[in-house]
Amino acid sequence: MESYNSFEKRISGQFDSFCKKVLKNEVRDFYDELERQRKREKSLSDLADHEHMQLADFDEYFADEHIFKVKGLPVVVRGNELAEALNHIPECKRDIILLSYFLGKSDREIAEQLHMVRRTVSRQRNHTLKQLRKYIDWG
Repeated sequence: MESYNSFEKRISGQFDSFCKKVLKNEVRDFYDELERQRKREKSLSDLADHEHMQLADFDEYFADEHIFKVKGLPVVVRGNELAEALNHIPECKRDIILLSYFLGKSDREIAEQLHMVRRTVSRQRNHTLKQLRKYIDWG
């Protein structure tokens, strides 16, 4: 019985020693990995201002969007140059362009909505497109 107790103590001691070695090795591996990360990576707080700017990404979602109203409907136009050109044409002609190209309506639908003849809508749309092209080309 006594030999069994000494055997149990020895096994318990070996297991205790093994567990301590495993834990020490894990701690050492953890700190080694942290050190490797420090050498490989640079903290954001350590970056200079010009380095921050290289990594920065600025959102410009709505920077060049302009909203026009056509018969109470909001129409979003992207592009400063196009929006400026649209601002330089009369509202009735602008409405035809916006309804046609931005809201996808046919000449017949536009004519009904604006209480005009379809052929008049077609002529004004074509004439206004020429005006817009000239304005954009000549700026």
